[in-house]
Amino acid sequence: MMKRLIRLFVLMLVAGAMLAGCNTARGMGEDIQHLGNAISHAAS
Repeated sequence: MMKRLIRLFVLMLVAGAMLAGCNTARGMGEDIQHLGNAISHAAS
């Protein structure tokens, strides 16, 4: 159940980041990096 909620949360974050306007490859990379950092901090 918890894994399912985490997956849903990550999916929502990714979708939100894309809809928010990651227009360049660099911007998309930075957003993914920040998302990875947030997930790392949440997991620890």
